[in-house]
Amino acid sequence: MRREEHAQALNLEGLSVSGRHKFRVALKATTRPDELPDCDLGIVATKATQVAESIAPVGAHFDNGVIISAQNGLGSEEIIAEHTRGQVIRGTTFMSGTKHSDTQVQYELDTATWIGPFEPRGTPFATVKQAAELIVSGGLKAEALPDARPAQWSKLIFNASVNGVSALTGLPHSPHFADESDFGDLGHLLHELISEGKCVAAAVGVELHEDPWEMNKIGAMTNHPPSMLYDVRRQLPTEVDFLSGAIAREAERVGVAAPLHTAVYRLIKGREAAWTFKDENCPVAIRRTAH
Repeated sequence: MRREEHAQALNLEGLSVSGRHKFRVALKATTRPDELPDCDLGIVATKATQVAESIAPVGAHFDNGVIISAQNGLGSEEIIAEHTRGQVIRGTTFMSGTKHSDTQVQYELDTATWIGPFEPRGTPFATVKQAAELIVSGGLKAEALPDARPAQWSKLIFNASVNGVSALTGLPHSPHFADESDFGDLGHLLHELISEGKCVAAAVGVELHEDPWEMNKIGAMTNHPPSMLYDVRRQLPTEVDFLSGAIAREAERVGVAAPLHTAVYRLIKGREAAWTFKDENCPVAIRRTAH
């Protein structure tokens, strides 16, 4: 954990969950890597931008175990594999909730987590099935897939399109994202971004597990603020390198065009740069008041 006070609060009060499920559980939380025992199974559930710093100090504790990656986008499994000799599992999840305090979480979206082998590590599918069974036995939903890349790419295309547009417009995932009634409606852009992502997936050789456009239409009814909108509002580093950036790089690698995702990627990188940019030649704005 990143904050000592968070770990202390969890150790003192436990974790309370409301919403889809309601329970309170005692647990052991720590910010100190040396206090972590060797583990059979771990889940890295940080943002993709925080994977390296979270796994580097503790990866050796999983050398004889298994780690599930549960990040948005592409690339986190490779980072995890650099820091442990253990087995690595691809994970794609839509489970979501709202944090009310360090010890209280509202569980909102109760959907299956898709997991499958991380091919470069040679993770056995039997290990993946055992992990899925363990998650299900805890009251959650999980599905073991022989190949999790189709599921991962389905969410990648959905996430890259929705998060990028939300970050640039300031809108939550609202009905605007699926509306194509008029020429200026935002749904046209979402549909084109998703179609472009599908073309890249096909060029890479991935047949999608789910249709990202249908996922978008369902999500657009929730008015849920995507994680990248949260980051932009607080001027925090975004996951854009793992989302639109990943699609743009894969498109370039296989020689297909992805101008929309490339544009979204570069615009958000530009927005991040603006948070620390200081133009010494820019005059101070003078506020005008009406008389």
